[in-house]
Amino acid sequence: MSTFITVLCIFGMILPPSVMNIIAYPVSYRWSLAISDYIVYVCARRLFAVMNCYRNFHYFAYRENDKDLPEQFILLSNHQSLLDIPAYMNYFRREKVLRFVAKDSLSRHVPLVSEMLRTQEHCMIPRKAKPMEAMKYMENFGKRVAERNQIPVLFPEGTRTRDGNVGKFYSAGFRKLAESSGLPVVVCALDGGFALRDLKKFFTMKNGSYRVKVLKVYDNPKTKEEEQKILEEARIMIMEQVEEWRKIPSNVR
Repeated sequence: MSTFITVLCIFGMILPPSVMNIIAYPVSYRWSLAISDYIVYVCARRLFAVMNCYRNFHYFAYRENDKDLPEQFILLSNHQSLLDIPAYMNYFRREKVLRFVAKDSLSRHVPLVSEMLRTQEHCMIPRKAKPMEAMKYMENFGKRVAERNQIPVLFPEGTRTRDGNVGKFYSAGFRKLAESSGLPVVVCALDGGFALRDLKKFFTMKNGSYRVKVLKVYDNPKTKEEEQKILEEARIMIMEQVEEWRKIPSNVR
């Protein structure tokens, strides 16, 4: 019964704004933006509330390092699931305006997500883009978010991990984003999304948790050596944090 209620609640929550945004997107940018903001600031929070209520799936936000956050920064994180996007939206809520770097396939035919990503002008990089083309996307994105006081979110693994373990961090996109935006870098860790990779697991999962935490703040790197050092230290910090989280029960903060 709880599975049925979960499905009913989630579809009842995402279907109306999804359909409305599909209709609004080609007609009115203002309407589509309003619906997209509703998805970001309301639906993301309610999604985890439903999972907590009916599936005993907890969302833990560790905020002890938030006092060190600059006004604007690059958010550097590991990547486990498409739900990492609402996880960070839920973490920062209206305090920060997030813009994600993602593959352009997400901007088409993904309910609730596609029109929102296009309307809010997230960085959608074509999967078949040549390296120089991809770097141009990142350069323009970095300049745009810096001008608009937005928070660019980059997953340097480049793709979601199947088992939740932290993969290799790639440097090219990070370097271009750091250079073009001139922003400091905030390293964050998350864990739990890999268990919800597909719809079957999403609706049948019980007694899990999603955890998000700010780990460290760096000044904007000025050299390739500083950029590489941040990436290397970030990967180690995130790995250690994920390992620490997995030693505790899913219902314990």
